Amino acid sequence: MAVWPVALPPPALSTLTESPAENTMRSTMDRGPAKLRRRTTANAYPLSFMMWLTSAEVDILKAFYDVGTFSGSEEFDFTHPRTGAALKCRFAERPSWQEREGIVYGTSISLEVMP
Repeated sequence: MAVWPVALPPPALSTLTESPAENTMRSTMDRGPAKLRRRTTANAYPLSFMMWLTSAEVDILKAFYDVGTFSGSEEFDFTHPRTGAALKCRFAERPSWQEREGIVYGTSISLEVMP
């Protein structure tokens, strides 16, 4: 299994976005309030953040995405930036980056934390 590259800087905690897994199903009733039920006992939840990378670090991230995770299709080991917990993750979206301040790139990362 792939491991998040140690050559990349840590995520900016001020940009970290987390939320619980979407794990309920709502059924509309003919009368009265809708019914809610749990979909599953284990579900992936979203984790996203920004990183500021150099051009060389963008190349490392791109190689990790393309080769290490087979274009985002494989899970990888990742350390939670806030808690330090070991996680199994996969990319929820392709990483994207935009040049900022010359050689620094603002990079958006969206992950799914696997159960």
